[in-house]
Amino acid sequence: MIPFNLRREFPEPSIKLFLGLQMLDVLTTLIGLRAGAREASVFIGQLMHLDPIAALVISKIYAVLFVAAAGRYKRPRLIVLINYWFTLVVTWNLVTIIASRFIPHI
Repeated sequence: MIPFNLRREFPEPSIKLFLGLQMLDVLTTLIGLRAGAREASVFIGQLMHLDPIAALVISKIYAVLFVAAAGRYKRPRLIVLINYWFTLVVTWNLVTIIASRFIPHI
């Protein structure tokens, strides 16, 4: 058990942030693919062979369903953790875009 004086407030879950991160993920993924990057997720990578837009739509449907389930079952911390995860995904996409643009390929 954590002593009361050591507990920290957990951030409030934000659906607006989640939706914004989803849009940024789609945008940075499409830019990254155009710049020559590859999809890191094996599942989405397999779907990308069919159609990149369809793969992104399917992945976003799963993300929305996951957040909806977390909300439905009153798991707000899960929504916060999902937002942290997608913040890392968007950051990774941006790093990949910058690397493909400015670092010459061997």
